Amino acid sequence: MSAQAPPVQEELVGGPPVRGSLARRLVGRPELGAVVGAVAVFVFFSVVADAFLQWSSFSTVLYASSTIGIMAVPVALLMIGGEFDLSTGVLVTSSALISSMFSYQMTANVWVGVGVSLLATLAIGFFNGYLLVRTNLPSFIITLGTFLILQGCNLGFTKLISDTVSTKSISDMEGFPSAHKVFASHLTIGDVEIQITVVWWLALVALATWILLRTRAGNWIFAVGGAKEAARAVGVPVARTKIGLYLGVALAAWISGQHLLFNYDVVQSGEGVGNELLYIIAAVIGGCLLTGGYGSAVGAAVGAFIFGMTNKGIVYAQWGADWFKFFLGAMLLLATLLNWWVRKRAEESK
Repeated sequence: MSAQAPPVQEELVGGPPVRGSLARRLVGRPELGAVVGAVAVFVFFSVVADAFLQWSSFSTVLYASSTIGIMAVPVALLMIGGEFDLSTGVLVTSSALISSMFSYQMTANVWVGVGVSLLATLAIGFFNGYLLVRTNLPSFIITLGTFLILQGCNLGFTKLISDTVSTKSISDMEGFPSAHKVFASHLTIGDVEIQITVVWWLALVALATWILLRTRAGNWIFAVGGAKEAARAVGVPVARTKIGLYLGVALAAWISGQHLLFNYDVVQSGEGVGNELLYIIAAVIGGCLLTGGYGSAVGAAVGAFIFGMTNKGIVYAQWGADWFKFFLGAMLLLATLLNWWVRKRAEESK
């Protein structure tokens, strides 16, 4: 790891790679609990739902996982950095609404709307991060305010511009086919159709893992989440790191928002409320601590995969949808307890 990383980072199990025996390295990984949980969920639904093991079902599970996973990965990095973002769910919808309404109202190529949406979404992410570092207010309060502002703007501006709660169709506009190919197409591998969101998801996981484990920025993320003042004392750019994390969340929200738009053509302005909790739950199931300084992008991806398996497994088992929240809550508690035990054992083995 970088020689400029603050000493506190060496105490973080979720930071630099843990050296020693294979067993010790496995126990020292924050995603261990999520992997164990994923195996258990897979085996459970394989037994109770015959359709769960079909290739078409696996494709559906991957798609459901990717729609959560695209956002869960940057949310996990933000939590490792010691912060939260409660505006992520509605920010995805805001990104889609901006693209759609700008393109429709300006009768422009949809790629113009996509570009404007990217700039606007990044500006919102920058606002969250900048306000956080300038005021030192809790990120919970700041992003709760952003959540309410965006929720009101999504509904208010959509009604004002479209006279309804949904956007107008842009499927016949120039640039739509190419944008659909980038954000909402699918790949055929053998007899299995894989949605393009799965590719986006895996690419983000790879990028985030590389940043966390192979770059100085990854050192900074673990440091500001584990001990912010100690990190600042040794020269870590705390403000720049936290703003960068919020920009990463905004970028992922833009990707998810464009998929929402180009997959369904129209956007309901009330969508996204409550999804921010799903992203946080996936990150926590994947090993992130609410206190910061610990976690991994791979763990968040596995947490999203557990979400996808549970969401679709209940359908294939022909159970009521009400059971989904029960399973989600049970997995959250079990994963948290298992992650706590794993981290405790890892610290004791040092």
